[in-house]
Amino acid sequence: MSDSNEDDSALPTGVERRQFGGESRLVTRGEPVYGEPTDGDWRCWDARRSKLAAMLEHEMDTGLQGDETVLYLGAASGTTVSHVADFSGATYAVEFAPRPTRDLLDVAESRDNLFPLLKDARKPATYAHVVESNVDVVVQDVATRGQARVACENRQFLKDGGRLLLAIKARSEDVASDPEAVFDHARESLKEEFEIVETRRLEPFHTDHLGIVAVPR
Repeated sequence: MSDSNEDDSALPTGVERRQFGGESRLVTRGEPVYGEPTDGDWRCWDARRSKLAAMLEHEMDTGLQGDETVLYLGAASGTTVSHVADFSGATYAVEFAPRPTRDLLDVAESRDNLFPLLKDARKPATYAHVVESNVDVVVQDVATRGQARVACENRQFLKDGGRLLLAIKARSEDVASDPEAVFDHARESLKEEFEIVETRRLEPFHTDHLGIVAVPR
C-alpha cells in the first residue's frame, strides 16, 4: 500500500484515501471486522458494502468532520458502524435482529466508544433513555417500509444543525414500484421534519438506493 496523492480534505478526520492494489480506497484505522484488506492499522472501507462509504465516494456533503456523536440506525453486524466508530465519538448502534447484534457485540469489544443496542429503530421510545440527546449525526440504513418515517421519528435525538445521512432502499419500500417514484415519496415524507441538502443515487456501489443528506427543520 502507498499513500494516495488524491485530495482527501473533504473527508472527516480519521478517514483517508490510500492505494491498495493500484486502486484508491477509503480507509479507517481500527480492528478488522469483515475480512477487509488491511495494512498495519489501516482497514479498507468497502463502498460496495457500505452506503455511507458510497456517499463519501460520491463526495456528498455529509458534513462529517470526525469525532461526532452518532446515532446509527440499522447497524446489522457492524460493517459500516465499525468504520464510523473508528473516526467518531460516542456511537450508538441500533439493530433489531438478535443474530447480527451478537456479531455487533464482538465488533464493540475493541471499540470503547461503540454502544450496541438491541432495539427497533421504528420505536425510538424504547432507547430514548439510553441515547444522549442532541447527537451530531443520525446515520440510517434500515431495510424496511417507511424508511423516511423512521428518520422523522428519530429526529428527536438530533441537535439543531445536525445531519441526517440516510440511505433509502427502493426495494424495501415497494419491490414493484419505480425506484424514482419511491424516492420522490421519501423526499416528500422527510420534509415534515427535515430540509434536504443533497440527494444522489448510489450506483454503481448500490443499485436502486438513494443517498440523502438533510438537516432538521
